[in-house]
Amino acid sequence: MALSKLKSNSSDISRRNRRLIWLFQRSIDILAIVGSLWIIIFAYKLPATQPLIVLSSFLVLIVPAVFQFVGLYAFHRIEQPASEYPRIWLGWGLIIAVLLLIGFLTQSTAYFSRLVLSFWFVLSPLCLCLVHRITRSTLRNLWASGFNRRTAIIAGTGEMSQQVADQFYQNPQMGIKFCGYFADLDTKTLTDQNCLPHIGHLDELPEFVRRFQIDVVYITLPLREEQVISKLIMALQDTTACVYFVPNLMMLNLMQARVHNMNGVPIIAVWEIPFSKLQALAKRCIDFAIAAVITLAILPLLILIAIAVKLSSPGPILFKQQRYGLNGENITVYKFRSMRVMENGNQVTQATQSDPRVTKVGAFLRRTSLDELPQFINVLQGRMSLVGPRPHAVSHNEHYRRLIQGYMLRHKVKPGITGWAQVNGFRGETQTIDKMEKRIEYDIHYLNHWSLGLDIQIILRTALVFFKHQNAY
Repeated sequence: MALSKLKSNSSDISRRNRRLIWLFQRSIDILAIVGSLWIIIFAYKLPATQPLIVLSSFLVLIVPAVFQFVGLYAFHRIEQPASEYPRIWLGWGLIIAVLLLIGFLTQSTAYFSRLVLSFWFVLSPLCLCLVHRITRSTLRNLWASGFNRRTAIIAGTGEMSQQVADQFYQNPQMGIKFCGYFADLDTKTLTDQNCLPHIGHLDELPEFVRRFQIDVVYITLPLREEQVISKLIMALQDTTACVYFVPNLMMLNLMQARVHNMNGVPIIAVWEIPFSKLQALAKRCIDFAIAAVITLAILPLLILIAIAVKLSSPGPILFKQQRYGLNGENITVYKFRSMRVMENGNQVTQATQSDPRVTKVGAFLRRTSLDELPQFINVLQGRMSLVGPRPHAVSHNEHYRRLIQGYMLRHKVKPGITGWAQVNGFRGETQTIDKMEKRIEYDIHYLNHWSLGLDIQIILRTALVFFKHQNAY
């Protein structure tokens, strides 16, 4: 009961805390760099010239982007603070290179004192290292006190299980709340006082993760338990928890797993968010830029469609439906209303050919996919991406997650306006479970092989099949 109450209240707080950390990290880096520049200026009693003000303003724009590019903000909780220093120096080197290139092209280097710049080039990274050391120490102390803490459970009760749990207890600054162990039914260590609290057996673990929204699962079963491990991993595909095997050597050829190190204990991600922080930033920037341009370009078309929908039948212009977004969180997805009904409950019947609920205007919009155009607003809001698994109605999610293995893995990324399944013919109505399984197969393929190049390919192929009317009623 206590854990349930904790999770019900902590989701929004956790997201708010992440945003605060995001803003704080970038703000403190800008302050360290721009502040060190002006400290040197004041130390030499130099005037605050316009070029210095322009330089400071430019730094505010490029510093967060460059440091995001080198992965400075992608640190893992289990990493040591010193792991950030190489990324700081790399990022600072790139910033210097950009400034020197711009100075050379604009012939503006003469406006700055070379002595001041030399001192600044050396002082800034030292300030950054100090600031990050203090920031990381502060964050670790906050995590230790319960700020933005993540919940975790361990599958297994052997020696490796105890080693992992010891890391949580000995390092509260990792910000992980350890809930307990799940044991194999045949294990002989249930009475071991070192493996407490014992929550239940492995067959109860997936339901526990779903019920209490556990953030992380560490699988520490011995390799000889291959069948048990495989069964557990398959069951956990119906959750949005991050899953790690400790160690997971037998899985290396199964997926392109990421390897982490927890103070000497190797852990390998079975699956987690497939993008790095840099890749996610690049994808988000592309999404926002393209969605903004397209929205402005089609604004007259949006107005015409809105008028046609309003005149076609009584009801609102937009159909707002609750669907699952990133990590299974509910989001509101916009579409132009194409039916006379507004189904958004526990049962949503998919549209079929010659469906009497569909209006004449709606039929045209669905055939041409024009009813999806308001979802560019969802992209601008950050709820959706241009490319990703198509979001399904909540009722459909709840239905298919019980029937299709790995269905919930598609929610490890933002849903998309178009996706790999759609450009391969799996869009619109799915009359059979086989068709939905094939769609999910394409979605999982997209996650395992994601790249910006693949996103661009899907966008181009979407433009080619836009008016082919495949399976859209």
